[in-house]
Amino acid sequence: MLSFIVVYLCQKKLENLTLKPDSLIIDMDGTLWDNVHTYVLAWNAAFEEHGYATSVTRESLMRLMGKEARELLNALIPDASINDQDILFDDVIVQYNKLVPTMEPIIYPGVYEGLEKLHTKYKLLLLSNCEEGGLVNFMNHTKTTHLFLDYMEHGQNNMPKSYNLDLLKERNSLTNPVYIGDTDGDRRESALAGVPFVFVTYGFGKTDKYDIQFNSFEELTDYFMYL
Repeated sequence: MLSFIVVYLCQKKLENLTLKPDSLIIDMDGTLWDNVHTYVLAWNAAFEEHGYATSVTRESLMRLMGKEARELLNALIPDASINDQDILFDDVIVQYNKLVPTMEPIIYPGVYEGLEKLHTKYKLLLLSNCEEGGLVNFMNHTKTTHLFLDYMEHGQNNMPKSYNLDLLKERNSLTNPVYIGDTDGDRRESALAGVPFVFVTYGFGKTDKYDIQFNSFEELTDYFMYL
């Protein structure tokens, strides 16, 4: 009975996709894990190191999750020069890397098992607006490097997700990819790249526009495995 219901729901949701996907490109923060606690510590350590009379909390940083580095910096230290912003952000990365060995991010339920299953049927790739090395840290921490065909980080070229979606499509010969994310920014960038957007509601953002939405990674996994 359960299998019948899953198949029925998959058939109904598939109506929102024009073509069956051959690959899943997946966001990191808010989609696979919640590592905001570590990011808060890194930002505040860098602020203190450079004498800024400001700090972030989980709540304030959550409102900025998913944005590109320059957008973050403009929001947090709007009066600083671009050079000073870059100096600070370089130290944020240094502070974050110091925390990587002992960090304890929240891996969302079903992510480990889901990625293992999805890997057997689809090409899996990662795409994030994180700093260079951020996705590598994720894969090393979760021991999932072997599951991903490729990845792209904003910090590698400072280009928007739409550009990097096209880059991943081209260099991996992807025919019908979808992008899985948790913010309206993810939705906008997917649209610019002409890629269907899969929205997960449990993450950091909200949007009313998507091709398909899921309330858990387990639900997402069941759907794509039954396609």
